[in-house]
Amino acid sequence: MTSWIHVTCRLALPLATALLSPVILSSCKTVEPTQPTSMAIRNGTVTNPANVSVKVSLNNRAVYVFEGTEPRFIAAVAIGTPSDPTPIGSFKAFNKLPRKRSGTYGFYVKGEEIIPGKRSGLPAGYSYVGYPMPWWVEFKTGYGFHAGAVWPTPRTHGCLRLHRTIAKEFFEMVPAGATIQIDHSQPEDATIGKDIPRPTDYSEPDHPRSVLITDAPLDRTSEILF
Repeated sequence: MTSWIHVTCRLALPLATALLSPVILSSCKTVEPTQPTSMAIRNGTVTNPANVSVKVSLNNRAVYVFEGTEPRFIAAVAIGTPSDPTPIGSFKAFNKLPRKRSGTYGFYVKGEEIIPGKRSGLPAGYSYVGYPMPWWVEFKTGYGFHAGAVWPTPRTHGCLRLHRTIAKEFFEMVPAGATIQIDHSQPEDATIGKDIPRPTDYSEPDHPRSVLITDAPLDRTSEILF
């Protein structure tokens, strides 16, 4: 959080005195970054879905959706960690699921008891509910775009997260079969990718686990924090 917060301070002394004396800071205030009003840059609408392609820049943490050579949708994404990197290469979109849950990471549920854990470690007597990953667009087996918190640092297990308010739009814009090119950088980083809206709500607490195991994050994705 430190690198994303600005601190402004006022001098306690008049300017003339301050020039002759050590600077004394009387009051400081923390200024949080402002959440963008929209989490994507849009340019027109897609008229020919068969002509849609996607580029992803891992260094810029950005996704670019094109119709032919025209950029239609540009947004920030969260990327995989060094230990669980996002795959690089050329892929095709497939297995689009608007109500996807993780088959690997989620919760152990027994009555009112809800414990985070991997499905492979499910204790006896508990049921498993996967972590919500709505508006899923798979590009490699086990890897896909989906709604979630968009952190400014590598954070995922290799998937590409889109802000919850725009994941559905991306899902509807990118058809199955669309080419998805993922690389460390893209030429667009220096042009249309320079001023992408960056979410600032990534560190807000998730909704309670009792909410995340329900249909709420799948039915009301834009309202639920996860």
